[in-house]
Amino acid sequence: MPYIKIRDGENFDRAFRRFTKACEKCGLMAEIRKHQRYMKPSEARKRKSAAARRKMKKMMRMQQRSMMR
Repeated sequence: MPYIKIRDGENFDRAFRRFTKACEKCGLMAEIRKHQRYMKPSEARKRKSAAARRKMKKMMRMQQRSMMR
């Protein structure tokens, strides 16, 4: 868990902003988002497969564009 030391005379908003940045930097927010909702293993495989298909389509389009030039 990240922590910050509040400086003398520092207002709450600035300290909170520094704390938020520290959380983002250590990956805490991404970890929380990842665990917010349970994903069944079959759903995870489907998502991974769909992402791979999208990536392949994009690569094929890029190759075809480069061949046309």
